Amino acid sequence: MLARARRIDGGAVTAPDPLSEMEIVRRARAGDVAAFEQLYRAHFAAVSALARRMAWNTEEATEMVQDIFVRAWEQLGSFEGRSAFGSWLHRLGVNTILNRIESSKRRAAHLSNDPDDDVDTFASRGAGIDERLDLEAALKRIPAGARAVFVLHDMEGYSHEEIAKLTGTAVGTARAQLWRARRHLMRLLDR
Repeated sequence: MLARARRIDGGAVTAPDPLSEMEIVRRARAGDVAAFEQLYRAHFAAVSALARRMAWNTEEATEMVQDIFVRAWEQLGSFEGRSAFGSWLHRLGVNTILNRIESSKRRAAHLSNDPDDDVDTFASRGAGIDERLDLEAALKRIPAGARAVFVLHDMEGYSHEEIAKLTGTAVGTARAQLWRARRHLMRLLDR
């Protein structure tokens, strides 16, 4: 059933055979919690890696993973099988994370009068040299919108056009956010 192995973020995980995965999805859509658990176990590593790259802390990443799988359970009926379940789940995950980031930005805007408050530095956090060299740690320090575009473009391989459509922004805005993210990362990693 979970026959083939593939590598995600350097760790081995099992990936379901596409034929049996469709059967598992069918059972999960019918309300079989054990079948959904199988999908969860098979795709947890990939969803978790995506959330860790886009989150600003470990707690937030954990909440994002939970949100993604809750939304997957709720929207399982919309999975039509035209793509692999993992592809559908990845797109659902990206959308869930972007919605969460947008909600956080709106909440922060109500609490802050300074629009540049989202810029965080290593110095203000008292980070050590090891953390400065860590891309994952640096990603957590850049503004949420710029981080999302950086992860989607440079790490996940989405085009500027796809990112613009996913985020509901103009292509030029996506390009500007990517430039901003790269500038912040270079500054953070050069310290």
